[in-house]
Amino acid sequence: MLRNTANLVMIGMDYALNRPRPFILAVVLSITTTIPAFAQETPDLAKQAQNPIASLISVPFQNNFNFDTGSKEDLQNVLNIQPVIPFRISDSWNLITRTIVPVIHQPELAPGIGNVSGLGDVQLSAFLSPEKPRGGVVWGVGPILSLPTATDHAIGSEKLGIGPTGVALAIHGPWLFGTLVNNVFSVAGASDRSEVNQMLVQPFVNYNMAGGWYFVSSPIITGNWKADNDQRWTVPLGGGLGRLFRVGKQPLNTALQAFYHVEHPDGAASWSLRLQTQLLFPK
Repeated sequence: MLRNTANLVMIGMDYALNRPRPFILAVVLSITTTIPAFAQETPDLAKQAQNPIASLISVPFQNNFNFDTGSKEDLQNVLNIQPVIPFRISDSWNLITRTIVPVIHQPELAPGIGNVSGLGDVQLSAFLSPEKPRGGVVWGVGPILSLPTATDHAIGSEKLGIGPTGVALAIHGPWLFGTLVNNVFSVAGASDRSEVNQMLVQPFVNYNMAGGWYFVSSPIITGNWKADNDQRWTVPLGGGLGRLFRVGKQPLNTALQAFYHVEHPDGAASWSLRLQTQLLFPK
């Protein structure tokens, strides 16, 4: 298990910093050539894997391939390493922490600005969630903190940001659907950089099928309140297919989604692919 985890991290880092296109083939081949040997997983674990505030330790590796980015309409890559760790703080409440560590390969955004690769701004979220939610709705609320950890000014805000975050979801038979929302406001940082006031909305819908397979749509919609109206929104539409399975005793959740960006700022991607592999550690 440790060897497989290390290999995933090394492949992802190598991709983000050096070789964008071969990474797609490497990950897809590693998954498709080993799936026949995996045991099927239970529907309950599949729904926990799809729940961003489940009482389940998990480590998603989410790779976003953003096409037609920058002045040369090149490929931007963002690999998000997203460990989720729940804590039971009482008989009635859980605290679920979610960290997003982005590793970014940025193509030329404007003439004279070359490619940049490195670490982006790390985000930390903490959701307070009831152990036994009522009314069939699972929810969590708390703060989100954005740290100015970027290794290059072109891939970070150079601002410390904070704001509210929340998620709500429901499960009905094979369906799981909900929404995650946050808004980050800058409170400190470099005085020569623009202030940050950005919202993120991520609706998600999953339909679970036999054999661990499921359909999924989870577009990430962002709104930059500091930008002009015609440059404010990024709105993707799309979805894809996923499967939960095991490598030996290690449960894995994988999914591939495609999105067309019906609204986006100038120079941003017009469409994208999202490939995710999630390590699960059930109790």
